Amino acid sequence: MHGSDNNDVSYERFLTEFDDHNTAFRKAALTAGPDADVATCPTWTVLRLVRHLAGVHAWVLACIADPHGSDARGERPPKEWDELLPWWDERRAELRAAFDRGPDTPAQMMFGFYAPNLASWARRQAHEVAVHRLDAELAAGAEPATFDAAFAADGVDEALTMIIHRRRGGWSDVEASGAVLVHAEDARQLWSLTLTPGEPPTLGERAEPDATLSGDADAVYKRLWRRPATVSITGDASLLDPLETP
Repeated sequence: MHGSDNNDVSYERFLTEFDDHNTAFRKAALTAGPDADVATCPTWTVLRLVRHLAGVHAWVLACIADPHGSDARGERPPKEWDELLPWWDERRAELRAAFDRGPDTPAQMMFGFYAPNLASWARRQAHEVAVHRLDAELAAGAEPATFDAAFAADGVDEALTMIIHRRRGGWSDVEASGAVLVHAEDARQLWSLTLTPGEPPTLGERAEPDATLSGDADAVYKRLWRRPATVSITGDASLLDPLETP
């Protein structure tokens, strides 16, 4: 199979993932405590990590509240831990309730390549929380989660077809050139990307790769998000740098 269109993961499944990863994130954050360092987000503490996620949830709520606007701004989370936790719990519950309106419900979406609706936000938020769950678990000294192959492969697809196009500063300074093959082995999914200097990567039919990233979907997903993972890399590893998430 070449890539995916995320039809393998249903809207309801994304909502379940959103719930499960939020629950695990909260547990790990409480275990670690607000002052614990988050090694996977340099200079961040768990307090900042929770503020970030709470702020994202508030921002998405603002996008849902003004579906046809263009510059949604969410409420700013409290800075103190004892105030932040209940505030985040409230925003998270509000967002989860909003998702129950259904996938076709319009919502403001500032990212290109995503449809402006709750289906896109459910997918994006499930992966947002999943990745930060890893950060919290690592900060707590716990074994980080292993993600289901279908969900992880969807995260790989989102990263390669959508997220990497948000590169800060654009692509004009990227000099990488070549073909990269990404293989989520247990999910039986392949992504073949062509890198051209100064241009965003393009996804196409499989070509002879100059670099290959392969492993279980869980590991490839984590590697693309720059989290600890055991993967196989062959060829010119520098070609993978532009494919990492911003």
